[in-house]
Amino acid sequence: MSETPILIVDDEAPIRRLLRTGLTTQGFLVFEAATAAEGEAILARERPDVLLLDLGLPDKDGLDVIRDLRARRDATPIIVLSARGDERAKIDALDLGADDYVTKPFGIGELVARIRAALRHRVQQQGGEPVYERDGLLVDLSRRLVRCDGVDVKLSPKEYEILRMLVTHAGKVLTHRMLMREIWGGGGDVQYLRIYVRQLRQKLERHPDRPERILTETGVGYRLV
Repeated sequence: MSETPILIVDDEAPIRRLLRTGLTTQGFLVFEAATAAEGEAILARERPDVLLLDLGLPDKDGLDVIRDLRARRDATPIIVLSARGDERAKIDALDLGADDYVTKPFGIGELVARIRAALRHRVQQQGGEPVYERDGLLVDLSRRLVRCDGVDVKLSPKEYEILRMLVTHAGKVLTHRMLMREIWGGGGDVQYLRIYVRQLRQKLERHPDRPERILTETGVGYRLV
């Protein structure tokens, strides 16, 4: 099996060294860059499958890197390496088109899981089956079918639209702003979104007060596992 090429753009050499060691043992082919300019050159030359991007680069804001890549319709999955508590930057990165983020310090196991989820999401976006099935939850978008533990579930139009977004982007964090834009056209109160997500959990979670399917990313948004 060929190695999956991955690019790390981070100006901290110890972080790059740690990531290179951990990811190489997991079967990834690792490229490194300390600046945005170096990273963009490697992206153009090597076409890695995933970009791990620190936002605090010396020559260019990481948010501008994301903005420029998405403006060029570059669909390379981007996982942001974020400082703890930098919620605003996480939200901005996701809204600009980043696929996910991990908060420093993080474990290699968690990072590899996020990388694999981003790769699965890219395959899904490129034409994979619009069916989500995991641990008793089945969502078939082509048939508008939702089934939980073998029982058909009836959803309101807004509940279904929220679930459709989560399924289409399964594994990816969707910010409150993204969901509000897609479901309500950018208007409305985020409290409406929270109410509908609560209702979805009542219908789809075995223990709605301890959700295992629709997860909250505190202060950021929601993720379907």
